[in-house]
Amino acid sequence: MFTRNFSQTNDSSRVITYINVRLSSLHFSLWKNIFNYRDISYISFFNCSLVYFLINVYSNLSQSALKYLNNTEVNIGNTLIMTGDFNIRDSIWDSNFSHHSIHSNILFEVTDFLHLKLSRPTEQVSTRYLNNQQDFNLVINLMFLRLESLEHDNHTIHPDWRLTSDHALLTINIFIFKKYTQTRKQTLAKNSKKEENFIV
Repeated sequence: MFTRNFSQTNDSSRVITYINVRLSSLHFSLWKNIFNYRDISYISFFNCSLVYFLINVYSNLSQSALKYLNNTEVNIGNTLIMTGDFNIRDSIWDSNFSHHSIHSNILFEVTDFLHLKLSRPTEQVSTRYLNNQQDFNLVINLMFLRLESLEHDNHTIHPDWRLTSDHALLTINIFIFKKYTQTRKQTLAKNSKKEENFIV
């Protein structure tokens, strides 16, 4: 489980990311120094001697996390996936909604900066299911994938896997090159050229 420290204050994280222990050889790490915000989980892992990043986001109705992402200037690359509950209704991804949200513009500014594109689901269904039968179900859980990433397909929404949640699960296949998963954790010599290049 990767999350910020739990607390009894309003600063408690509303984002948790679970990584299967069978993938531990990829050396997943939670980075708090790049996006230091309670509702953003920024996780790295190694594959083929390269470091990649996953971003998990919960943005509330006032779009606090999205605004934080948009206002934070960082020089990062190799973000593979950004996904989460963005609480944005828009006709771009929801055929039952006929309007465009100004928050979508901010979201696309963030994803452009991260070199990500909107992933289209294999089947267009809702991701949030309401108890009130008078309202439409929503599409507010989204996934963004790295541009020019030929090894990734569209994601799948599983409304039948909701269990106790009112949100549907989103899944996508990420290909891991097995011959690298059994290698030892790589280290960098202090003050070496490799360390300098890694930091850059």
